[in-house]
Amino acid sequence: MKYLISTLIFFAISCNAQVISLEEAAQCLTNPNCPNYNYEKDINNSLNKYVSNWKGTYNGKTYEIQFKKGIYEDIGIKRDKLIGRMKVTDSNGNVVYNSFNETDDTKINFNGLGFQTDLKAYMMHFIGNSDFACGEEGIVYLRIKSETPNKMSILMLQDADITWGDCPSSYQPVIPYKTSISLTRQ
Repeated sequence: MKYLISTLIFFAISCNAQVISLEEAAQCLTNPNCPNYNYEKDINNSLNKYVSNWKGTYNGKTYEIQFKKGIYEDIGIKRDKLIGRMKVTDSNGNVVYNSFNETDDTKINFNGLGFQTDLKAYMMHFIGNSDFACGEEGIVYLRIKSETPNKMSILMLQDADITWGDCPSSYQPVIPYKTSISLTRQ
């Protein structure tokens, strides 16, 4: 019975659905008159400016980030998105965080959500080393200004309201909260 209902819903949505751009999808966040769609597609190649290897330093740590395009699909809706892999090392060369070796994109905890409604930043969901005890989960905003296409800033805003357990007083998140980090295209 569940299968039949799911199939009927999928076909009902599919009959009137269409492809929209990522920019249109961003506008749908605040527009109640958004069209019925089944694919948020990177029609304008807006993600291309992010797809690359990026590197920067902040507070003694080196951040290496690699972005590539991917597709997310859930309940009959597809969305082009960015997938990020990151390696962070401290000033002594110790690895603080590394997802470069993970080959399965579904296991990566740095995934695209879409553009802000003003289209000035691309948003990604990130879960760091301590998603429960220290609440290291949030939205990372990627911003590239048109006048400096080889420079990107990232800013993470914590999203985890509930934490489980005690977080050590010396704990530092992988990406510091509310702090802009500058990266350069490699």
